[in-house]
Amino acid sequence: QVQLVESGGGLVQPGGSLRLSCAASGSFFRINAMGWFRQFPGKQRELVAPIDSVKGRFTISRDNAKNTVYLQMNSLKPEDTAVYYCNAVALIREGGVEYQYWGQGTQVTVSS
Repeated sequence: QVQLVESGGGLVQPGGSLRLSCAASGSFFRINAMGWFRQFPGKQRELVAPIDSVKGRFTISRDNAKNTVYLQMNSLKPEDTAVYYCNAVALIREGGVEYQYWGQGTQVTVSS
């Protein structure tokens, strides 16, 4: 199984920056992919990828040796306020099937 522990969320003023981290631990063969989603109140979870609304402001990076993924968020806007979730796709054993795991979510609030 895979446990994902997120950190780095909080309250920030518009124009500020935050860096989210997500570390994977547990018993698994390999983490094949890691990424970030976010969920606005009353909306479905969406992938935080190079979408227009975050281009040039958000950067996702991964440290494979540490099984950790980061989300660097700059020039934050009030409309970025959401719960951010870490996601991982992992092989529990070699040659097995992939499973998807989620972190507990971390609140990011952008407000003055």
